[in-house]
Amino acid sequence: MKIIRKIATVTLIIINLVSCTKKETTFIDPLITNRDTTISPSEDFFHYANGGWFNQHPIPTSERSNGIFRMIQDTINNQIKSICETSAKETSAEKGSNKQKIGDFYASAMDTVAIDKAGITPLKSKFARIEAITDVPSLLKTIGYLHTIGSGAAFSFYVSQDDKLSSKNAVKFMQGGLGLRQRDYYFNTDAETVNIRAEYVKHIQAMMQLLGVNPSEASQNATSIMKLETDLAKASRKLEALRDPVKNYNKMSVLQFKALTPNIDWNITLKDLGIAKADSVIVGQPEFYKALNTYIKSYPIADWKTYLKWDLVNTYASYLNAAIENQNFKFYSTVMGGVKKQKPRWKRSVEQTDGSLGELIGQVYVKDYLPAGSKEKLLEIGNNIRDVYAEHIKKLDWMSAETKVKALNKLSKIVMKVGYPDKWKDMSSVVIDRNSYCQNVMAANVWAYQYMTSKYGKPVDRTEWSMYPQTYNAYYNPSNNEICVPACNILVPGFEGKLPDDAILYGIIGGSTFGHEITHGFDDEGSQYDEKGNLNNWWTAEDLKKFKTKTGLIVSQFNKYKVGNKNINGSATQGENIADLGGVIMGYEAFKKTKQYTAKEMISKLNPDQRYFLAYGYAWMVNSNKEALSQQIMSDVHSPPQYRINGPLSNVSEFYKAFNIKPGSKMYQPDSLRVEIW
Repeated sequence: MKIIRKIATVTLIIINLVSCTKKETTFIDPLITNRDTTISPSEDFFHYANGGWFNQHPIPTSERSNGIFRMIQDTINNQIKSICETSAKETSAEKGSNKQKIGDFYASAMDTVAIDKAGITPLKSKFARIEAITDVPSLLKTIGYLHTIGSGAAFSFYVSQDDKLSSKNAVKFMQGGLGLRQRDYYFNTDAETVNIRAEYVKHIQAMMQLLGVNPSEASQNATSIMKLETDLAKASRKLEALRDPVKNYNKMSVLQFKALTPNIDWNITLKDLGIAKADSVIVGQPEFYKALNTYIKSYPIADWKTYLKWDLVNTYASYLNAAIENQNFKFYSTVMGGVKKQKPRWKRSVEQTDGSLGELIGQVYVKDYLPAGSKEKLLEIGNNIRDVYAEHIKKLDWMSAETKVKALNKLSKIVMKVGYPDKWKDMSSVVIDRNSYCQNVMAANVWAYQYMTSKYGKPVDRTEWSMYPQTYNAYYNPSNNEICVPACNILVPGFEGKLPDDAILYGIIGGSTFGHEITHGFDDEGSQYDEKGNLNNWWTAEDLKKFKTKTGLIVSQFNKYKVGNKNINGSATQGENIADLGGVIMGYEAFKKTKQYTAKEMISKLNPDQRYFLAYGYAWMVNSNKEALSQQIMSDVHSPPQYRINGPLSNVSEFYKAFNIKPGSKMYQPDSLRVEIW
């Protein structure tokens, strides 16, 4: 449901406060300079729109990709760096203050001497706890404890809104426990994936040796861990199967859960997980827990202890000594992601400080880096997108009047969380000092876990934000029927000294952000939730059948796209592909109402239509290395950037006219195959 969009430091402008001065400066239009005109827009619009920039800006060896996301993220990182360094210099800041916590956290992250000296000391008491396991009850108790400090051992557990009763928080158990994250990594037979599995076993062995285990025993440990994880993966559902909210909603009493898994006393385990008493649980994948129930007893306690030690060090490897951190980087970033070298220490420290204490940093960011009026400008664009969405729904020729009423009602009830929250989460209980980076990360993880579990039994807080204002990202939450667009989405690279024209605003912020997120409320998954956020069918049978026929077309379209030796998984990515298509169309329709469009204003010799579609291409200007693209296809519900542009645009007739797309070209889709949904 989310789009993660990161960016870098070139030339940024805050959309709402910039005004042109009488003294004009030469404007270099990125929509012109980003292009590679040796490529025809009819053959590959992604590289036509962005190839010029890619040619001038190769992917840094410390990154998986480069482009608009990296530009903006680098800018945000520099801003957060200033916040961190300023705070770190004030060693006399009041204990417990936001400034003290931010400064001490960042200082501890930068203190590589202390980190290397400490070695694995921050985890020693946890390892001792694992080593003390003697039987199934103590194994389960330890697994529960490890979850409370940030581990994801054996399964996935969290507290969030009940999908069918969105006013109530529910206890949820999902599949998990895999070091390779996705099940297909354990079974696919292509050469690349086979190599990743082999390298993973080598990586585990190397990590166990860094924990002090002798090479022979470390090799045995790696083999047993891989065997256990492979069995967990065998019981796990595929990525596309996890997109069905109905099939992944299996509510039962704790007693029924116990009957499903008789080797696990969930009343005790729930207490260990921090839930004193639960009246029911939602089990996403019951077959996974049936298998786990068997493995709890069929695998020797010694194997489980080895697995738990591995899971713990794998969770905290990035915050330990250089040898462990580098080994972790070598596998997860180099082998799996194609990244050749680590980011600078300050950047890693900034990103982790923001990741752990982003709620505190956000308060400074809003005050110091976000000009007044940003929130209002974002909301203006969002409301314009919603208005054209309503117009589109009313004109749909495939939807009945009965379903249109309900669709329009849901659209009107979408809550727009824009800019930054009205209230901040209370992190006063988090204790941070300069003594241990790893312990600081763990303290923040413990706070986040306790904050989550404390929701159980309390009314749902629909004002809560799941992102920070400095996070270049956006999401749709079906249980709240809401979209969230943080403040930094107002940033557009390349427009210093000038207000971006409406084609830019509606191509990037309107289409790829607001239009995209609103469409998530009407994609294959979000469309199953009603206006109150409940998993509840509001469609007529005939309309639902027509809708599924249309979404089937987009699945078929994306199944045909190939990157390297892998095809995109059209089923797994269909929600994002539907959102991209809806976004580009709604952004365009809203743009058509602007003065720039109605006046047919030419800018940089581009007409309004050409400018809009190039701006949409700019929104996804991301060049990724082959390893990152392969990993994305294996584990991400978003299509690679090339097809987030070429895929949706090949369904838009106005795009064909703007760039003279003719039959026989690669961007051309016959009318019978063009997907029109919303």
